[in-house]
Formats: sequence, C-alpha cells, structure tokens
Amino acid sequence: MDGNQAISVVTGASGFVGSHLVELLLAKGHKVKCIVRKTSNLRWIKDKPVEIYDCGLYDKEKLKGVLKDADYLYHVAGIVKAKDWEGYYKGNVETTKNLLETVKEVNKNIKRVILVSSLTACGPSLDGKPVTEQTEPHPITRYGKSKYEEEKLAYKFMGEIPITIIMPHAIYGERDTEIFQYFKTYKAGLLPLIGFNKKNLNLIHVSDLVEGIFLASMSEKAIGQKYFMASEEIYDWPRIGKAIERAFGKKALTIRLPHFIVYAVAAVAEFFFLFSKNAATFNIEKARDWVQENWTCDVTKAKNELGYRQKVFLDEGIKRSIDWYKEMKWL
Repeated sequence: MDGNQAISVVTGASGFVGSHLVELLLAKGHKVKCIVRKTSNLRWIKDKPVEIYDCGLYDKEKLKGVLKDADYLYHVAGIVKAKDWEGYYKGNVETTKNLLETVKEVNKNIKRVILVSSLTACGPSLDGKPVTEQTEPHPITRYGKSKYEEEKLAYKFMGEIPITIIMPHAIYGERDTEIFQYFKTYKAGLLPLIGFNKKNLNLIHVSDLVEGIFLASMSEKAIGQKYFMASEEIYDWPRIGKAIERAFGKKALTIRLPHFIVYAVAAVAEFFFLFSKNAATFNIEKARDWVQENWTCDVTKAKNELGYRQKVFLDEGIKRSIDWYKEMKWL
C-alpha cells in the first residue's frame, strides 16, 4: 500500500451522509476506516474497499486502535431523535467527547477533525436575514441544543486538535429517508404546505455537502473555524413543490395545514410513543421546527475561504433523487 495514502476515519459511515462521504474519500484515493454500531445496516458500504469497525463511539480502547494512525477524522454520526434530553446529550455530546479525548491521547498530530453539526445548533433566522457564523446561537429544540453543546465542547479542544465545524441544513438526495417522506406524500397525490405564511429555507444536495466537507478538511484556513454549508439559493415550499411536480410529471393537490393542526398531530404522535421504547419521528419539537418562517443561512464564508459552490441546483437535485427512489423501488 502507498505509504503516502491518507487514512480517513468516518463515523456514521453507514448512514445517508456518511456513505456518500466514504465514496468521495475513496474516489480521492484515501484509505477509509468506517466506525459503525453493531446494529448498523451496512448496505451502502459493505461492498466498498473499506475497513469496518463495529465498535460504536463508546468503546475508547477500540477507538484508540482505529484513530491512532488516522490523518483525518470525519465525525458524521449523531442522534436526530431521542425520547429525552439525556438521549440527545449522550448521542451527540458524550460520543464526541470520547472521540476528541481519544484523538488527543493517541493522535495529536492528526491533520484534521471535521465535526458535522447542524443549522439547528444556531437556530432559525429571527429577523428574516439568513444567519451567519457570527449569529448568536439560539437553538429551539433539544436536538439543536445538544448540537450546540457538541460545538461548545469542540471549541474546548481546538487549542490542541485541528478541528473544523460544518453546519448543514435540510440535506436531501439519494439514500435520504427524511425528505423522501415528502416525495412519498406527493406521489400519493398531496402537496402539504405548513401554515399560510411564506416559509424560506436552504436545501443542500448530499453531493454538494460531502464535497464541501472535503474542501474544509483540506484547507488550512478552516482550522478552528465553523462554516454553514447549504444551497446558495434560498427556496420556499411552493418553489420546491414545482420542482417535485416537474420531476414526477404530474400535479398534486396542495393543502395548507394550519399551525395548530401541525401541533395537534405532533402531540398525538408523541403521546402514542410514550408507551414505546423508541422516540417519535414526529413530535412537538419537530412541529416547532416546521412552523418557523426562515430556516436560512449565508454560505459566503464557505465560498470565500473554502471555494465551496452549489453545483446541484434544485430541479436537478430533486429529479436525481426521485429517479433514484424509483429505480430502488422506494417510490
């Protein structure tokens, strides 16, 4: 094996974003080590030339072996739904603490640690202007607050480890299971819109995101910095609906759901999951996310310092995604 070949470790490698990042790193000539849980579905990476470690993020001794010779650590894994604050904290803060402490102990010469956070760690735009890296964080959900705590933890290690934080929002594309649900609803003949006011947001296709993550990991300027990573364009939901309509080649019935209906449905869903060990996919906090007017961010810093650019625009990205779902028989 080439002695100069970069060694990259990816957490959450079996997931939506992680598996796309693994493919990009392989294409760039990296040797890739994948950290997954024993219960992870490996369908996207099992046939790739990667090393798979099913030790999860809590076993420090096994993590030492994986991380000791790594050039890059891409920390993509995280918990997006939990039953309580403890679940979010454990899945997003304690795991990151384990990783950073392990790197500090066995590999202080690592070239870069990339921490994938979220726009929710900052919060929605409250004044109609896209948030920037200078905006005072004001997360509105437990998930967002846990990601903000994860960021604050990372800053404590920045003097000793070269860390860069990436903050994406509303990632879509092939293999996604979240925004996919919206496509399923459209195929069934409905285009639901939340509330009666205009709602703006950034979307980012997963291929643009992983390219941006890679650019950040290779840039010396990015050490000790954080970057929003999203579309350069800002969209509203009717515009997204039109893109979906063109991709499917058919119209759907548009229905406006008042905010109180969204909260009512969320409350019912949350109530039924009180009796389950699993967390509700849709809950009061998710409803609070959905009713915000502006989930928008400014990517100027990433453009200027990293050379990041949006390459996949809405119509192409939506069509690519829907075509893939059809090919996979998901739609």
